[in-house]
Amino acid sequence: MAEKSTKSFILRVDTETMNAIEAWAADEFRSTNGQLQWIITEALRKAKRLPKKKNLPQNNTDHK
Repeated sequence: MAEKSTKSFILRVDTETMNAIEAWAADEFRSTNGQLQWIITEALRKAKRLPKKKNLPQNNTDHK
């Protein structure tokens, strides 16, 4: 399985928003960083902005 590369960046968020994100992350048993990644990915998915996934060759192991 290919390893995803990540890119770090600084994000400034007001205190009330950060508190809400941290509480949401705790409710979902995620880290704050993991919650932010999930929020961004969901927003991109809903906006149909995620890059298309390359089709992996299918292993045809149809047992009949």
